[in-house]
Amino acid sequence: MTKSGRRTGLGARLGGAAAAASLAFALATTTASAQQPPIKIGLLEDVSGDIALMGKPKLNGSLLAAEEINNAGGIMGRKIELIHLDPQMDNARYQEFARRLLQRDKVDVLIGGITSASREAIRPIVNRTDVPYFYTNQYEGGVCDASTISIGAVPEQQFSTLIPWMTETFGKRVYTIAADYNFGQLSAEWTRDLMKKQGGQVIGEEFIPLGVSQFGQTIQNIQKANPDWIMALNVGASQDSFFEQAAAAKLAYPMGSSIKIMLGFEHKRFPPPALAKMHATANWFEEIDTPAANDFKKRWRAKFPNEAYINDMGYNAYTALYMYKMLVEKAKSTKKADLRKVIATGEACIEAPEGRICIDPKSQHTSHHMRLIGVNPDHSVRVIKDFGLIKPYWLGEIGCDLTKSDPKTQYTPTNLPKK
Repeated sequence: MTKSGRRTGLGARLGGAAAAASLAFALATTTASAQQPPIKIGLLEDVSGDIALMGKPKLNGSLLAAEEINNAGGIMGRKIELIHLDPQMDNARYQEFARRLLQRDKVDVLIGGITSASREAIRPIVNRTDVPYFYTNQYEGGVCDASTISIGAVPEQQFSTLIPWMTETFGKRVYTIAADYNFGQLSAEWTRDLMKKQGGQVIGEEFIPLGVSQFGQTIQNIQKANPDWIMALNVGASQDSFFEQAAAAKLAYPMGSSIKIMLGFEHKRFPPPALAKMHATANWFEEIDTPAANDFKKRWRAKFPNEAYINDMGYNAYTALYMYKMLVEKAKSTKKADLRKVIATGEACIEAPEGRICIDPKSQHTSHHMRLIGVNPDHSVRVIKDFGLIKPYWLGEIGCDLTKSDPKTQYTPTNLPKK
């Protein structure tokens, strides 16, 4: 059974032991008046299991944003109450906990999910309600669903910038290793599609089950294929063992990724030069050096001084609460239909630590300031190219327009809307 969390003062630390089956706790303030009930935000974040190292910063990002918003008066004068459950990377739990938050806890908004598989487990449940769902991760793109607001970067912001640069810089023969679920499969599809447009070729492709930690055969396969570079789409602490094993085997090919460095901070977790020659395009990474980014990092470190790295997931979770605040205050409502009316105006924007970002009316995905980053031999990070603000244009171009229809589906380069 789920253990209900205590309602504590806003500045208190969350504590208590996690149950094996689930973890539930809530952060709230005791000062909300009876006339102004709190706005309940349901969080589904994996803070245990193979991807907990990425999930814990997500929870912390929500905690920091909630504290700041509540200290500034809340949302329309109402305090935020966070209710968190830990699905432990189990999609059946994701569905169970989503129903619990929506039906029992009556949350006003649902936020979370790390893997694309968890998102797809949640979406059908949310679609039967009047509650909006914020997916805060970078992902493989394509979801056209009026209930879902996507905060993370998508392929036209990452692959469409990264892959042309990699082919021009290193060559047109790539070997892809990817996690064997929808994120890895569809990201590999994007890689094939964009490599073809660049006149390049995917000369090898492997899909690795989650939890696998031995890569001897994969390394031999890559050595035999002798690519110009590697597309690394492996996911989780176990699969990240690839980098240490590749370094030990002196596999020194350049690498590209849509998830490494800014999500899993592998350059901090593994000794140099395991991540040397890694390249990624990101909207957030802790090494960004701007006044807004530095101010954000200072506030984060004041609250979480022992955080290993402020990753993209944590940053996106933080900005999601401010995006939600903006939508509710402009709509003067927490109802999904009213929030969508604000998004439809094209003026659903906030000033985030990366810069000004907005939700696209057609796709309900978010614009981002994108930078191409590279890892040096000593594992320091350099910015190679600043692409500026990139809108999430692909879904709109292929025919997704949530201001007109709601297909509730996920499109890919080989699964386009029927004309």
